[in-house]
Amino acid sequence: MPKAKGKTRRQKFGYNVNRKRLNRNARRKAAPRIECSHIRHAWDHAKSVRQNLAEMGLAMDPNKAVPLRKRKVKAMEVDIEERPKELVRKPYVLNDLEAEASLPEKKGNTLSRDLIDYVRYMVENHGEDYKAMARDEKNYYQDTPKQIRNKINVYKRFYPAEWQTFIDSLQKNKMEV
Repeated sequence: MPKAKGKTRRQKFGYNVNRKRLNRNARRKAAPRIECSHIRHAWDHAKSVRQNLAEMGLAMDPNKAVPLRKRKVKAMEVDIEERPKELVRKPYVLNDLEAEASLPEKKGNTLSRDLIDYVRYMVENHGEDYKAMARDEKNYYQDTPKQIRNKINVYKRFYPAEWQTFIDSLQKNKMEV
């Protein structure tokens, strides 16, 4: 069924609207995502950033949190009053952050399975003869003897315990034969 005539209005451009200010205000209002989950769950959107961080026991400005003492002013020390400390209403956030920071760091870098298999194959078949490894048909990338030696050293450095068990198993195989 067609629309009634005159029901649709043409959109007019608002010449009196400052688009730059409109976009800037929209960007300012859209708060960024807080990456830290502990802080994000305790965040109160009705309060300012400074108030939120003060409630969690965190500082917005590290220069104001730990002020430097001036050495010259000795006579004024009597007049200095300590500011009242802000009340920490959410100490669990600080405790969670400290607990997370005290955990040992996970080792994220590992070697690829292909490189591990390549090194094991070369050492099994050629031992310490890097020139023979360079001529091997499994040397697809045509590594030079020095490049192969470096790959083996990287494997030794990443997995020292695994390397030692591998070498021990090779020694046992030689003794059996």
